[in-house]
Amino acid sequence: MNKLFFLFFCFSSFPLFSQQGLSKTTYLIYSVKLEKEVTLSDIADEMKDKDVLFYGEEHNDSVTHFLEKSVLELLYAKYAGNLSLSMEMFDRDVQPVMNEYLKGFVREKTFLKDSRAWSNYRDYRPLVELAKEKKLDVICANAAGRYSNLAGRKGQKALMELPIESKAFFAPLPYDTAKGAYYEKLMSMSGHVPSSKNDTVQPKAPVMPMGTFSLVLAQSLWDATMAFSISEYRKIHPEKKIMQVNGRFHSDEHFAVVAQLKKYRPVTKVLTISAGSDDSFPNIDWARFKKLADYIIITDPKVPGTFKE
Repeated sequence: MNKLFFLFFCFSSFPLFSQQGLSKTTYLIYSVKLEKEVTLSDIADEMKDKDVLFYGEEHNDSVTHFLEKSVLELLYAKYAGNLSLSMEMFDRDVQPVMNEYLKGFVREKTFLKDSRAWSNYRDYRPLVELAKEKKLDVICANAAGRYSNLAGRKGQKALMELPIESKAFFAPLPYDTAKGAYYEKLMSMSGHVPSSKNDTVQPKAPVMPMGTFSLVLAQSLWDATMAFSISEYRKIHPEKKIMQVNGRFHSDEHFAVVAQLKKYRPVTKVLTISAGSDDSFPNIDWARFKKLADYIIITDPKVPGTFKE
């Protein structure tokens, strides 16, 4: 159920499934607080007293992509102009391109090329088009792969040596790296073991070796940058609620981006969703999943994915 997408996305997009055929029989939603199954409307209602909703997805889950648009529509219906969308799928350096597209200055073909849209962009197009239609801001939240790759290869010291204009496109240095339970989770997912080498800036958690590449430093830059992007936007627009869409690993168990956001902006009130398929559907033992998020969405594994992994 947990699938980690790190530095390179080798997506082969296939038109495996159309969202047209989806229905309420393809997913179930559980509220950890209420200890019962609920609806999407219940999530939207609880956002009344929250600032940021993290929707953690599996990137090729057809049902999840359908539900993401449904959640955004529900949030817009309740909060209208006091709503923005934030996305892992776009990097900070393409924010001008996103803004130009949302305002109708550039064609979609140009937008897709210049924004370096993921090869499965059609899964996220409904969100961007809804934001465009409703005149919602879209936050390009992530750090470009060239920066996370540099961090993984040479550490934060190398990032510090970049030109000042480059540093606007990722979290301020030095950024916090994964530690504790989240670090252990990264380790277990990778199948690697710690080395004795430390970060080049200051002592941190041991680096995860992939040859000489530090997955901890690279992944943490993504997490910190997405959190920083949300925090900076909230400073300018404190009245706006934000729906952040990211891979579930970036927000499950309130780790990663969620934890980093609490460091940048402790007052932020967050709500989390962890969504993905499981073979137990529809006879789900919710106790297995309740540590992952405030709301758990389990989707039908028989529904074809949107691309092959």
